[in-house]
Amino acid sequence: MGYSVGAREGFHGMSEPAGRKVLLQARGIAKRYKRRRVLTGVDLVVHAGEIAAIVGGNGAGKSTLLKICAGLISPDKGRVTVSGSLGYCPQNAGVMGFLTPGEHFTLFGAGRGLSRKESDHRGRKLAGELDWSPARGVLAKDLSGGTRQKLNVVLSALGAPDLLLLDEPYQGFDHGSYVDFWRSVRAWREAGRAVVVVTHMLNQLDQVDQVLDLTPGKDRGIR
Repeated sequence: MGYSVGAREGFHGMSEPAGRKVLLQARGIAKRYKRRRVLTGVDLVVHAGEIAAIVGGNGAGKSTLLKICAGLISPDKGRVTVSGSLGYCPQNAGVMGFLTPGEHFTLFGAGRGLSRKESDHRGRKLAGELDWSPARGVLAKDLSGGTRQKLNVVLSALGAPDLLLLDEPYQGFDHGSYVDFWRSVRAWREAGRAVVVVTHMLNQLDQVDQVLDLTPGKDRGIR
């Protein structure tokens, strides 16, 4: 088992379609919690300029796989390799209630090596793409659930990471925000970034390049 980040070369034995770089490779991923087997021999390979969706019922291991790909938990078996920078959006908004959105931009931007001014500019630009204009002085704890989730998405995308891992990121969005979210995802793909989305909204699967179905008994082949 293992995890590595920042490999600069192509993965050994992997062909890269049309010269596109492999940004995420997960091979033979297995995970169990006590006696419950969650993942067994799961493979996922995502190239630059691709959107991949992970689907499956409750308890199928979708969030577990994404956390393993993000390096937050270790697999029992298998290996994950990430090439380039990574952004992760958890299912539940991981924001700090006592900070304003602007202060979040500064804090997370600093982790990306951005200045305070650049962090604020990029954060507000990303927020605008989700039809949100963060009010200055308002604390995150006073935002609606859907707006906190928009902040969550913005923070994951701040600094334009090469690979975005998004775990049902649109929770609490209204229809317009949901449409805006998918427009942003397509724009990230066009910019050559890779996006992996855990989703239960199967009507959007025509917008992705590959689907990994973790439903027990289903063929895990990726279309």
